[in-house]
Amino acid sequence: MIIPAIDLIEGQVVRLFQGDYQQETRFNLQPKAQLLAYQAQGASLLHLVDLTGAKDPERCQSSLIASLAAALDTPLQVGGGVRSQRQLDELFKAGVSRVVIGSLAVREPKLVGAWLEQYGPDAICLALDVNINAAGEKIVAVHGWQSGGGKTLESLVAQFAPLGLKHALVTDISRDGTMTGANTALYRELAQTFPDIAWQASGGIASLDDVAAVRDSGASGLIIGKALLTGEFSVEEAIACWQNV
Repeated sequence: MIIPAIDLIEGQVVRLFQGDYQQETRFNLQPKAQLLAYQAQGASLLHLVDLTGAKDPERCQSSLIASLAAALDTPLQVGGGVRSQRQLDELFKAGVSRVVIGSLAVREPKLVGAWLEQYGPDAICLALDVNINAAGEKIVAVHGWQSGGGKTLESLVAQFAPLGLKHALVTDISRDGTMTGANTALYRELAQTFPDIAWQASGGIASLDDVAAVRDSGASGLIIGKALLTGEFSVEEAIACWQNV
């Protein structure tokens, strides 16, 4: 599945380089128009990241997200700054189909595990975004990638899998926003080690060759942000490539 994505800071469509808020590129695009364009090109799932909320949960762009969800027929997956059940309920009430949980899964795994059981495995996606150190350990980052969580990706998956974890989004932070290709070895390893989880790949996509490489890695879906915003290829072309048309 090809999953077009937009990231928002204060209502503006942006991209960050390796998650660094100091290395921000702004695009002169309207969020609603962009998501509707992706929908019109055949996307079956859309992804939105509230970077304002990820950095400061008290400033989540809830009303904007609600207006975007209301304008779409395509399911919307949203992440960034979700720290409470109140926020979770607000997003579902606004029409969001799936909520991405990142930092909280590291800090309060029991709470997030309870949400998985309460809302069902299709309603929750874990964001297990990693810095890979010299020893090859995949350390999950938290707080909008501003700090390390101290837990490995594998240990978190082992913790949540018995609770019904079905969807997980993994970004190799060193590739994010770089358009240098995805870490296909990472996704191949995850698909082989945890075959029951639908892995969403993210980060580094620059060409249709990159799309094909992720497809062949065994990932279930591919989130694409910058390459679509800069016109490297279209959603339609990415879908055709993923389906090997």
